[in-house]
Formats: sequence, C-alpha cells, structure tokens
Amino acid sequence: MMKIYYDKDVNSSVLDGKTIAVIGYGSQGYAQANCIKDSGLNIVMGLRMGGKSWERANRDRFPVFPIPDAVKKSDVVMMLVPDTVQPSLYKDQISPYLKPGKTLVFAHGFNIHFKTIVPPTNVDIIMVAPKAPGPSLRELYLNQFGVPALIAIHQDYTGKAKQTALSIAKALGSTKAGVIETTFKDETESDLIGEQIVLVGGIIELLKKGFEVLVELGYPPELAYFETCNEIKLIVDQIYHAGVIGMLRAVSDTAKYGGMTIGPKVIDARVKNNMKNVAKNVQSGEFAKKWLKEDANGRPIFNVLMKQWQEHQLETVGKSIRSMSGIEKEK
Repeated sequence: MMKIYYDKDVNSSVLDGKTIAVIGYGSQGYAQANCIKDSGLNIVMGLRMGGKSWERANRDRFPVFPIPDAVKKSDVVMMLVPDTVQPSLYKDQISPYLKPGKTLVFAHGFNIHFKTIVPPTNVDIIMVAPKAPGPSLRELYLNQFGVPALIAIHQDYTGKAKQTALSIAKALGSTKAGVIETTFKDETESDLIGEQIVLVGGIIELLKKGFEVLVELGYPPELAYFETCNEIKLIVDQIYHAGVIGMLRAVSDTAKYGGMTIGPKVIDARVKNNMKNVAKNVQSGEFAKKWLKEDANGRPIFNVLMKQWQEHQLETVGKSIRSMSGIEKEK
C-alpha cells in the first residue's frame, strides 16, 4: 500500500520566510496561487507583461512581476503554464536565474520525465499534482477541504524537497484529503495513458460510435444523444460517489444484466490489446515526440481533429439539447 500523507505529517516551517513564485495564471495558476495566498504564504506572480493574466492577477491583488524578476525574488518557482510552453520559457526566463538551493515545482512530470527540461543539479526538483481541475481545487479549498494530490521528488539537493512538496500540498488544502508520493515517471506515463485510453480518447470515441450506431439504425439523433452522451454524467456521478458496484446497485436489473453480459463483448480483449499498444507508445516516449513536433509545426492535425469534433452531429445535436435543458447558455 502507498503511504498517504495528511496535515499531521507536514512540517510547514520549511517555507518560513520563503517566497513562492507562481508562473502562469490560467485555471491551475489561478486556483493554486489564490489557495497559497489564503494559506498565508508569501507569493509573487511571474507573468507576461501586459497580458490578460497580468491584468487579472493585478486585480486580484497579487504582486506581479515579469517572469525573470519573479524568479529572482523567489525561493520556490511553480511552473503552471502548459507543457508545450514550459521548455522555451524555462530556457529563456527561468534557467538563468535559478540559484543554488532554489526549488522548481511542476504540476505534471512531462518535461522532466521526457528531458525537454534538464535543470542544474544544485536545485530541488519536485512535483505537486492536485488531481482535479483548477476550479474544483479552489472550490474545495474554500469549503475548508481539498482535493487529493500526488507529490514526487526528482532531485533533492537541499535535503528538504519532500517537506517542501508536502508544505505546498498543505497550502493547497490537499493534505486534508490525502497526498500520495509517486515518481515523475509513474505520474507522467499513467496520466498520459489514462487520458488516451479512458478519460478523453476512450470516452469520446465510445460516445461517438455509440451515437453513430443508433443514428445509423434509424433512431432520432436527439434520442441517440440522450441514450449515450447525456446520461453518461449520471452514471459517472454514481461511480464517483459509490464505485462501480454502487452504480450497479443504482441502475435497473435490466441495465445490470445487459451491461455486465454485453459490455465485455464491446470492450473486448482486442480493445485491451489496443490499449496496451497505446501504453507502449507513451512509455517509449514516441507520443511525447509526436506531440511536441505537432505543436512546433502549428498543430495541423490537432486543429483538423478539433474542427471535426465541432462539426460532428453528436455535438450539433447535443448543443441544441443542452441549450434546451438550460445546461449550456447560448454564446
């Protein structure tokens, strides 16, 4: 069993007198910076001058500086910008100002694990990865709780890297829920594999193909949407709160029998083998190479696929139904 850390396991004095620089003010940057500030730690923001994030952070009463100045002023630097942005930003605006003994914090292990960022050996390299989107992290913090998080230590120059990671996790509220220690490798690979075979790739393709089958069999697209996309939230909510067995207990016996007997025929051994091939592609680093090349080339495949999804009947019908139901407001 993996050890789980809670508030009682944290010695927050490791951050006494230290300044934390948060780089980025998007979904995670906003949530984490505000939680850290509300936890009473000394924080500055490192942002691009004149951008929307700069203006927003100023309105939220943070000390805001250009990224190099924020790094110079800080002891701990938290990288909360997208994975694809991090390498060039690190090289040009962070690396020259990383003095010995500073701590570099990541929320995802991608760039360290795949070596697109290679920091010097005289700094601590840690990860604090809350397992929730930024808005959920902030909401639970304000409700006096937190989301579970992962921590990992890649480099412990000072001998205090683990306590620094736990102290940041505590400032985010995560040690109220529980924090698990992992490695940069395991977090990165499991995260990418999970996204591709289940959480994003698996789910949207299952929904799309289920919708298409119903429509091709002659059922109205609106009905097909309800029977695939709309009701999945209700099923996932049940699993989230009570596990798979809790969900099965909540649905009809007809749904139980049909689901348990037919599900393995749809998601069969062939699909599982496909998933294993996806995992090998991630573990070998091939996916990371392709994604970084795609981003560097202006994302041509990415943009085509996004356009295809925007125009798919599942989305056009779904938008109408969500609007009708008051779930999605017209823009």
